[in-house]
Amino acid sequence: MKYVPHDYQQYATDYIETHPIAAVLLDMGLGKTAITLTALLDLLFDSFEAHRVLIIAPLRVARDTWPAEIEKWDHLKLLTYSVAVGTEKERKEALMRPADIYIINRENVQWLIEQSGLPFDFDTVIVDELSSFKSHQSCLLYTSPSPRDRQKSRMPSSA
Repeated sequence: MKYVPHDYQQYATDYIETHPIAAVLLDMGLGKTAITLTALLDLLFDSFEAHRVLIIAPLRVARDTWPAEIEKWDHLKLLTYSVAVGTEKERKEALMRPADIYIINRENVQWLIEQSGLPFDFDTVIVDELSSFKSHQSCLLYTSPSPRDRQKSRMPSSA
């Protein structure tokens, strides 16, 4: 499908591309995922500012929505992705597979950082459904390296 962004979508894409830390706060159905993927495409292949991208989302969204959006839009066909859900073996295989974008469910973030044995070397992290991490018990708040710890970190998120 051909992607023709509305003005607000283009504005949001441009904002993500020009700000190392950004949040996209739009109502459901207004294209947050397409906006974010379009910005990632540009950051990966136009400006070369992103190299290894991690998307953290609720399980169903990680497994179904992000891959469907990548497949849906013609301009995103260049993107390769790997969905790291399922058993520990399946998640490790997905994270070791060559891809531009890695997608994981939020319940496995702590495993990824503390137990997987894989380096957390993502320079761009997207947190989908950020409100799900507002609890003081959310492991992301305590285990993720701060984006400010890396000079070129990029952490756009969508609410």
